[in-house]
Amino acid sequence: MKFNSSMYILAAALSTLWSCAATAQSYPLKPIRLIVPYPPGGGTDFVARLVALKLPDELGQNVVVDNRPGAAGLIGTELAARAPADGYTLLLVDSSLPINVTYYKNAKYDAIKDFDPISDVADTPYMLVVAPNGPYQTVRDLISAAKAQPGRINYGSGGNGSGGHLTGELFQIRAGVKLTHVPYKGLGFALTDVIAGQIQTTFTSAPPAMALIKSGRIKSIAVATEKRIASLPDVPTFGEQGVRNLVVVNWYGIASIGGTPKPVLDKLHAALLKVIALPEVKERFAQGALEPAPMSQAAFRKLIADELARWSSVIKTAGIKPD
Repeated sequence: MKFNSSMYILAAALSTLWSCAATAQSYPLKPIRLIVPYPPGGGTDFVARLVALKLPDELGQNVVVDNRPGAAGLIGTELAARAPADGYTLLLVDSSLPINVTYYKNAKYDAIKDFDPISDVADTPYMLVVAPNGPYQTVRDLISAAKAQPGRINYGSGGNGSGGHLTGELFQIRAGVKLTHVPYKGLGFALTDVIAGQIQTTFTSAPPAMALIKSGRIKSIAVATEKRIASLPDVPTFGEQGVRNLVVVNWYGIASIGGTPKPVLDKLHAALLKVIALPEVKERFAQGALEPAPMSQAAFRKLIADELARWSSVIKTAGIKPD
């Protein structure tokens, strides 16, 4: 009986291995859906569409971008979490993935268990922008005014719980100042009001702001990086202006649904890394102040876990009440 049972277990194991190998060899047999939990336009959609344009050359099937915006990325992410774990539904993830499960009490996904990270694709820094002719031409100007009149200076963001909102909260912790947060229904509205003088400043990722900076409609006075960035070499870091430990990068990566067969994940990972390495992709990234950021599946999973711990701490320290 033991012999027969052992043989049965061995046969089952071999069958599983054969099935996985066959799945990886044949995958993909149909187009792949890439869910973007934001509307068209902006850094997230830009990265998704560039990846979707190039991945078919590596995989032999089209990749269709499916924009599902709402609730700072929550709606599209929850939709993806319920999809089959077969490699035919992917999700464009960014820093909102770990933020939302901390900020929103009713988030219906687990940032670690419900997704299989494939790789980070590109990173871009957050920055502080102001009106070019306004009273705050340096971070020190802003800090001095904020300390003299706590709460008088407004900063906008793309919404409660967004990366810009939490970057602003982290800035207040690091700089020891009090600003007033003004949430908008999208970062574009906040940038428009900075230009119009309705609010004094906003914390934004680089891609949505670069064209406005280059045209002189807004001015970046600090970047949240360790070193200055090549696309804005004259803009100092927060650290150079006395605000230490303020490094915030918005990352854009690709994840599959939790439980996707590892051979499929490996095939997607290899294809994605080839796309990131393409010279034309690197050139497009540079135009939007994006840095290629390929990494292993394990390293990307660790990044998400580290970000979850980090932003949970910021929300707790700042006393933010989750929605």
